[in-house]
Formats: sequence, structure tokens, C-alpha cells
Amino acid sequence: MIVRQGIRRGMAAGIVVAALIRTAAAAEPDAPVREGYRVTVRSLAATGPGVQPPWRPPHRDRLFSRSLAALLARDDRFQDESGDIGHVEADPFLSGQDGEVKSLRVAVTAGPADGRAEVAARFVSFGKPVTVRFRMVEEDGAWRIDDIVNRLDGKDVSVRQALSRPYACGSFMGKPCRR
Repeated sequence: MIVRQGIRRGMAAGIVVAALIRTAAAAEPDAPVREGYRVTVRSLAATGPGVQPPWRPPHRDRLFSRSLAALLARDDRFQDESGDIGHVEADPFLSGQDGEVKSLRVAVTAGPADGRAEVAARFVSFGKPVTVRFRMVEEDGAWRIDDIVNRLDGKDVSVRQALSRPYACGSFMGKPCRR
């Protein structure tokens, strides 16, 4: 009887410690960015269909804020309805059409404060250094990517701003697309 109680207490303590570790890891602003790059590296290594980039299901709702996920979903819908490329013309995690991720370093660069933070991902792609900045927001007790900012041709390019532009057509625009 005493042994069983000890085992139960030990198991309960283990469950509590495991939950605390999971909560602490999820509470870090850089966790969604790190997960996004794990998905990116897997998708770069994959051959054939099946592996989706971080901004598509099944990853989108888990990694991105509700508002950015809705904008990304709208972009996918436009592509499906029109057959054209949407406003996300390149892989925002790679800051380009193609790339590789070598020597990845992810770090919180600002915050967290007031439910906001900034995270930078630095890596080497085809021999060149790349930095991608992520604006993070805390939603429902978890950190989410709220914007991705790439530096192209000496200018900051916000994925959120690009996705906020109107589309030429789409059921969500009230103008059906003609294929």
C-alpha cells in the first residue's frame, strides 16, 4: 500500500514537471519560429507532394496569429480560385524563391513586453547570410507569428502588408475569377 502511494505520487509529480516543461517551452516567443524552420527544413528535403510549408495547413493555425492566418488563408483561396500566384510570391521563411537553411540561429531580439516580441532567424542560404525578422504576439496564452519581415533590395518587406492588399478577383472580393 505504501509503495503504491509512493508510485502514484511519483507519477503525479512527473506529470506536473512534464506539463511545466511543455508550458515553459510554449511560453517562449521564439518557439513558433523554431517550429516553422523545422517544417521548412523538412519541406526542403521532401520530394513530391505532401509536406506543406509553415504558412499552410496543418501548421498555419498553430504557428500564426488568427489575423495573419486569415490573411494567409485568403491568399491560398485566391490562388485556388484564380490559378495565379498570390501576394506571397516567395517563401517568407527563406526570404526568397529558393534557398537552404544552414547554421540556423533563432533569438528573441526585443521583448517580450505587453504580449509582443520580435524574433530574428539568421542562417546561411547558398553561401549568403540571411536574416528574417518575426513579429510575435501572444494569443490565448501562446506565442504566434503576427508578421514576417524580409529585407529585399535594401527594403523591409512585410508579409502582413503584402497580404493586406486587395486582389483582382476572388469570391471574398465579390468578383469571381475567370480561369
